[in-house]
Amino acid sequence: MHDLTNARWRKSTRSGGQGNCVEVADNLPGVVGIRDSKDVKGPALVFAPQTWQTFIESVRADALS
Repeated sequence: MHDLTNARWRKSTRSGGQGNCVEVADNLPGVVGIRDSKDVKGPALVFAPQTWQTFIESVRADALS
């Protein structure tokens, strides 16, 4: 299990004013945390930085096509 105590969570500037989105913490060494912004005390998913980067690149490429 990863310690996310010092995670600095942020959400996209493109998220709606209703707050229905995910938050990302990418300030921790060797891990990227993802959580539901509506349930900040709930579970978080954890990814390797390269896996998260591949996901982001895929989403961006799909948005451009």
